[in-house]
Amino acid sequence: MDGGLNVLGIYQNASNDRIKTFEKRVKSDMTVDLHYDKVEANFEWLDLMEDTVRYIDNILRNPNRFIVNEDEVVKVELARRVTVESIKHLARNTNLIQDIDEKTGDVKPSKILNINKEESFDTYENRFIYTLIVNMETFVEFKKKTLLGSSQLKDDKSLQYKAASSVGNENILVELSMKSSVHSKKNDGKRDGVDLATRITKISQRIVDLKSTPVFKDLQRKHVALVRPPIKKTNVILKNTNFQYAMILWNYLQEHFADEDKRDKQDKNYKEDGELKGLFDETFLLAYLSMCTLNKEAYDVNKAKEKVIEQVIRRVIDLNTTMSEEEIKDLVGEQFAIVKMKNTATQEGIEKIFKKHIEKYNTKINSLKLN
Repeated sequence: MDGGLNVLGIYQNASNDRIKTFEKRVKSDMTVDLHYDKVEANFEWLDLMEDTVRYIDNILRNPNRFIVNEDEVVKVELARRVTVESIKHLARNTNLIQDIDEKTGDVKPSKILNINKEESFDTYENRFIYTLIVNMETFVEFKKKTLLGSSQLKDDKSLQYKAASSVGNENILVELSMKSSVHSKKNDGKRDGVDLATRITKISQRIVDLKSTPVFKDLQRKHVALVRPPIKKTNVILKNTNFQYAMILWNYLQEHFADEDKRDKQDKNYKEDGELKGLFDETFLLAYLSMCTLNKEAYDVNKAKEKVIEQVIRRVIDLNTTMSEEEIKDLVGEQFAIVKMKNTATQEGIEKIFKKHIEKYNTKINSLKLN
């Protein structure tokens, strides 16, 4: 504070003998207690799944498919349909002919080629989506086991400091207890007002819904092989918007499958006997010197002023070592005259303003009296 006694000034004006004696005799003890717990939780995977699941659903509702012809030679009575391919096959395999009617020329085969045409979902693109859904389910289950809940920071520090010293017949004691706490949550996994647990439950249900589609069930029943990276860049995967979003999620899961929330936790209680205790010992000294100002004999204001003037002159000399004593006196005297003149001018200006307003007030009062 301006015009007050600062700690630095008190220290500078204290007796060197007093300081040395205090520092020599100080005995202190410090205990530190630390509790630190920092969690960095990442919910990017959940955001990405929630944003992508509708595109996967679009793919499964309009899946890639192709026609599969299954050729099978069966008894005539079991044949579902006779096609041109069946007749050609019979012509090449006359041993399958049982009888020929000589009058009509009708041929009676014992067996005939039966061709079953079926739609199949077993395409590379569908197997890619099938594998992605399996990976999503595995990833969510892994997160359920390792998720810590939210990004947060708990940083609790406390210390106890006791010290004693003596200067002459004076005994000085201090006991200090200090605590500091920081508790904050940065990200608890909420999105659009929905809490983390509810979001995970919902995405798990969406995955169950995807697994209930005809495409997924058909591929699961056939025990199709899961696709392995790198993914083939087919025209459908490259150009179809739904597959483009699916690829983004695929790449993310491949890169972050084993990621866990980061946690840095530390609990520590110990006796401090290093730099920190040394700082508090110095603070103890400054507190003692500040307390000494309660004793008028211990702090001389005139000596403080002399100390300030001494520092100013020493600074002037340091800046220009060639200045003579007379030049220094002239410089100090000149600056003294300038400062005093400014102070006087300021005071006179203030007095002039007050005088003007007082006269204006008196004139107004006199005019009221006359009326």
